[in-house]
Amino acid sequence: MRLLPLAAACAAAVLLSSGCAAADKAQSCAEATQVVSQTISAIGKAVDDPAAMRQKIEDGVTDLENMANKAADTTLRDALQGLADSLQKLNVDDANAAVDAAQKVATDGANYLSKVSEACL
Repeated sequence: MRLLPLAAACAAAVLLSSGCAAADKAQSCAEATQVVSQTISAIGKAVDDPAAMRQKIEDGVTDLENMANKAADTTLRDALQGLADSLQKLNVDDANAAVDAAQKVATDGANYLSKVSEACL
C-alpha cells in the first residue's frame, strides 16, 4: 500500500518536470521570435541613416547572441547564432550599402525566422 502513494508522487514529479520543460521551450521560442522580428524591423527602419543602421546591427547581434546563449535547444541556438553571424558580415558604409544591407537582412531574417519556427515545433 505504501508504494502506491510513492509511485503517484513520482509520476506527478515526472509530469511536472516535463511540463516545465515544455513551458521553458515555449517561453524561449516566444522570446527568440520576438528578438528576431525586432532586430529585422529595427534595422529596416534605419535604412536612411547608415550610422544608425550600423548601431542597430550591433545591437541586434548582441541580442541574438545573448538569446542563443540562453537557448537550451540546439536547433534554436544555431538559428539565432546564424542570423547574428549573417548580420556581423554586413558592411554599411554609405546609403547604397544601407539599402543593400536592409534587403539582405529582410531575406536572411525571414529565412532564420523560419528556422526558429521549425525549432519550436
